[in-house]
Formats: sequence, structure tokens, C-alpha cells
Amino acid sequence: MDNIFIEGLQGMGKSTLLSEIARRRPEYKVCREGDYSPVELAWCTWMDGEQYAAMLEKYVSIRREIEAGTFREGEHYIVTYTKILTDVPGFHKDLEQYEIYNGRRTLQDMEQIIFTRYARFHGSGYLFECAFLQNIVEDLILFHQLDDEEILSFYQRLYAVMPKEHFRLLYLYSDKIAENIRIIQKERSDDQGNQMWYPIMMKYLVNSPYGKAHGYNDFEDLISHLQHRQQVELRIVREIIGDRARIIPAKEDFAAV
Repeated sequence: MDNIFIEGLQGMGKSTLLSEIARRRPEYKVCREGDYSPVELAWCTWMDGEQYAAMLEKYVSIRREIEAGTFREGEHYIVTYTKILTDVPGFHKDLEQYEIYNGRRTLQDMEQIIFTRYARFHGSGYLFECAFLQNIVEDLILFHQLDDEEILSFYQRLYAVMPKEHFRLLYLYSDKIAENIRIIQKERSDDQGNQMWYPIMMKYLVNSPYGKAHGYNDFEDLISHLQHRQQVELRIVREIIGDRARIIPAKEDFAAV
């Protein structure tokens, strides 16, 4: 069985496509963002033993829940902390510091972690959401401020070290990015119509080193960034992955995929 990686910008229908494939192919092991994944660490910690022990001692009241959501890889501990439902003050914000994205690691450290995990992954039959492009490319652009060629070089090196026998990537593409973002602005709102996703996304963009350097502050800036990111990701797909990837129009009838 192949490992299927589903990628694309926000609002392109990645979760819908993943759910459709999972429905038709229940034998696949599904890894959504925040789940434990053998290759991706979004919304999860990457802690050493000392950090993990200190965290368990600090949050002893929910130790059982933390341990249930912990996966050990060598000397490191991955906690799927965003999956832990708790009202313990500060827990999620505290564990956020142990993620590898959003500039929390040096570029060298982040690269080593990602390359090592991908290089040793030899499984098959996985269905991954946003595990290969989205979180990594966002970080390389917004926090490490790499240019396009440097990002392409990063992926050339990553693709060279990882097993590719079972690798397949589905990339959802659209030339109507602004329209799609306006749709998810409304979709990702609470029952009172208050937007939940958009303010967080704008804060993330505006406060990033890249956003500050470019004076980003409004909707048009978000669209400009996403257009740029899509261009970079399509170059990775076409120039590096090649025939192991398939570009699919976003929002199409996924039953035909």
C-alpha cells in the first residue's frame, strides 16, 4: 500500500478529501494534524527526558491523560497535547513551547529533526494530512525567511534521504484563493457568527518575522502570502516529486479521485 500525503492551501478541501479516501479505504491509518504521526510534528511536542519529567511533575493532576497521549522515539517524547481536553490553566500554552515550528527551533535543529524522522520512516498504508508541505513551508517562509531557491534546496535534500517506494502526494490547487479564503472565514465561525480561524491566521502572519519585515496587516497581504506559498509548493511538486504527485483542482468531485 502507498502512503498518501494530502497537501494544499487552507480552504482547498484537504480534510474533505482525506475523509473521502478514508471512507473508501478503511484499511488506511489516518494521521490528521495533531495526531501522532511518524513523520509530522504539528501540534505536538518534541521533548527530551528532562523536559518531559518536569512537565509531568508540573501537571500531576492530568498525568494519566498526558501519558496516554505520549509517544516515545528514542530519547524524545512526543505529546499530542492539543488532543488533551483539560481546563488546567496554562497547560496548552505551556506545552506549545516544545513544538518545532513557529521559530521555536533553529533552522538547523528543525531540519535535523524532520530529516531524521522522514529518513527512518519505512511504513506503508498511511493517509497523511498536511505532513509534507504545509507546516514546513509556512515555517521556512514566515519564520526562517528562506527564499524560494533555498526552500527548493531544503526539499531536494529531504526528498533525497527519505524512502520513496510508497510515497504518493495529492496536491489541491486553485487560482481562486481569495474566494476560497472568504468561504472558510464564514465556515470557521462560531454559532454567533464570530470568525474563529481568520483572526488567528492574521495574527500568526502579521506577527511572524516575514510578516513584520513586509509590513503585512490585512486580507490582501494574507492572499499575497498564500499565492506565493502555492507557487513554491507547486514548484516542489513539479520539480522534485514529479510523477509521484498529482495536482487536483480544489473543490472538485473527490469521488472521482
